[in-house]
Amino acid sequence: MEITTISLEKLVKPERNVRIHTKHQLKEFERSIKMFGQIRPVVIDENNVILAGSGLYDTLVMMGAKTAYVYRYENLTENQKKKLMIADNKIFSLGVEDLDALNSFLDELSGDLDIPGFDEEILKQMVSEAEDVTEKVSGYGILDEDSIQHIKGNAARKEQKINGILTGQEGQKQEGHQKPVLPEAAGQVADSGEAASAGKAVICPNCGGKIWL
Repeated sequence: MEITTISLEKLVKPERNVRIHTKHQLKEFERSIKMFGQIRPVVIDENNVILAGSGLYDTLVMMGAKTAYVYRYENLTENQKKKLMIADNKIFSLGVEDLDALNSFLDELSGDLDIPGFDEEILKQMVSEAEDVTEKVSGYGILDEDSIQHIKGNAARKEQKINGILTGQEGQKQEGHQKPVLPEAAGQVADSGEAASAGKAVICPNCGGKIWL
């Protein structure tokens, strides 16, 4: 492909174009050209009619440029020209962003997020949120000393309470009464009339069932 330079005055916009270029898009085109220069040529036919790159042409004119890089197609049929114009716009729109790769690039830019096509403040917010999520995920499951001691204290108090209930039952056994019922059997005893007539029961803090005395 031979790319040449031509005066913008010699280029001809097509009567119809399948892509409508918004002011916002042209503004982002301008940012890109100022940052990188013209990175792709305007595609034209033998009569200098633009087949691809109308938005780029409009931007160059808006910026006051005098010339543009172009690639000229010779001897295309009218159908081929129309199909080229349709394909150029449609194929580009079929792509999707790889968000993982995008986030990786943004992270590697280390805050330099002035990128044509994107709102810099939104990109900064994206990076900030990603860093916050990463920090929370990396710290997930890690407890400080106060949290560890608090958990240990709760476990110890719970164990003492259960032991107190069980040992207290032994001291309160009376002649003719059944032996204390373990939590797993509490439900069965609660259903019996004999257990209900005993009248005294405690709630197991471990399983929530009644333990008849």
